[in-house]
Amino acid sequence: MQTFVMLGCIFMVLAVAIGAFGAHALKSKLTPDKLKVYEVGVQYHIAHALGLILVGMLVSHYPDEQVIVTGGWFLAAGILLFSGSLYALSVAKARFLGPITPLGGLSFMIGWVLIAVGVL
Repeated sequence: MQTFVMLGCIFMVLAVAIGAFGAHALKSKLTPDKLKVYEVGVQYHIAHALGLILVGMLVSHYPDEQVIVTGGWFLAAGILLFSGSLYALSVAKARFLGPITPLGGLSFMIGWVLIAVGVL
């Protein structure tokens, strides 16, 4: 499905830009602990953006597998919730977003399980 390939590419562009911003503009402004949190957000962002591209390719091989599509949407939600909350937690005093991070991680896990089920 072209939608997931395009979405994955857009998320990859954002991940590269956000990662570069962190490496150059934030490196001297964040504590080492907060920079590590930011970097974890970027790592998961990149991995799951690539996952979205994979979902787009899988859907073309399993066109009747709506469960793969649903898994892809869970990966996208995970990027927003997990990585987005880590970015906010590292650069702002947004401690209220702390509980959002595990929801993003859960979204990633649900997404990958659904993708695996769809391929089976």
